[in-house]
Amino acid sequence: MLDDPEVIRRIDSSGMLDTVERMPDQMEDALGLTEGIEGKEGISNVIISGMGGSAISGDMIQAWLKGSTQIPIYVNRDYDVPAWIGEKTLAIFISYSGNTEETLSAFEKAMSKKSICVGISSGGILEEKCKERGCIHIKVPRGYQPRAAIAYLLVPTIAILRAFKVITERSFSELKDAIMTLKSMKREVGKIRKERDNKAKQIAREIHGTFPHIYGWSYLAPVARRWRTQLNENSKIIAREDMIPECNHNDIVGWSANKEVSKISSCIILRDKNEPEKIKRRIEFMKEIFKEGDAKVIEVEAIGRRKLSRMLSLLYMGDLVSCYLAIIRGIDPTPVTVISRLKEELSKVK
Repeated sequence: MLDDPEVIRRIDSSGMLDTVERMPDQMEDALGLTEGIEGKEGISNVIISGMGGSAISGDMIQAWLKGSTQIPIYVNRDYDVPAWIGEKTLAIFISYSGNTEETLSAFEKAMSKKSICVGISSGGILEEKCKERGCIHIKVPRGYQPRAAIAYLLVPTIAILRAFKVITERSFSELKDAIMTLKSMKREVGKIRKERDNKAKQIAREIHGTFPHIYGWSYLAPVARRWRTQLNENSKIIAREDMIPECNHNDIVGWSANKEVSKISSCIILRDKNEPEKIKRRIEFMKEIFKEGDAKVIEVEAIGRRKLSRMLSLLYMGDLVSCYLAIIRGIDPTPVTVISRLKEELSKVK
């Protein structure tokens, strides 16, 4: 099934797999959209506002830069903004459609506090508001599902941080390394590569029919969240994610005495060569607990020379796995009907 182009085209009628597969090319394209951005120094803190597929870019950046920038970065998923933001706050608003009501509300709140506001969208009200208020706006291509446009939301956000001297040129250069890493991966896990040699297809096959639990530590925690949300939206399944070591203070207790759930579960552990020894030991202990409950244990190794490359290699793998799983299940990955229903309901609220 996963090696048959006709079957893939029939099930994935909107071409989500093709879009996901092109992520490294989209990252290169997105770099071109950010040329000429002018910022200034003196930023005290950064807030990145967005929802769903638009917010994950903020999570990734916050985790990536945690150990390398002195400027706090806060990810905001709300109608409001924190009381502490002010004139030296760089406030970045990400809404692929440009019409996300929570993000638009947060934009107005930040403007009232005289923060330096920047918008990223494919158009919509956010673009209009940025033009009206004289704020920087980066317009990205239309026609994508927000979750499939991560390259066009992540790369411009990093470019904005560079323009405002939040990150160094050395940090910014990690983008090019990441693009090369993903291009190499594309040849190994893209749809042309047969299942017998394709790790992403194999993982999708292995977790089919199970309840997936994804685990990441430190800067891989947001990648675990991305795996979960992509399995939710593309594969249309229930999944959950948790963070190491926090989960060792609660989650493992449930696994130790809940075999009726564990035996139908798959535990996906995101690994990295730079894991501290204590994290490695925790993971080994977790694997023992999972196996005692008859759960499947799947370890996925990050690749790449630098941190951003390794983070994005695992994100890219998870995105592809979610599409392959949808195809195995005979479900088009693109439609998210229940979210559309929710938006219709919310539109009735004045």
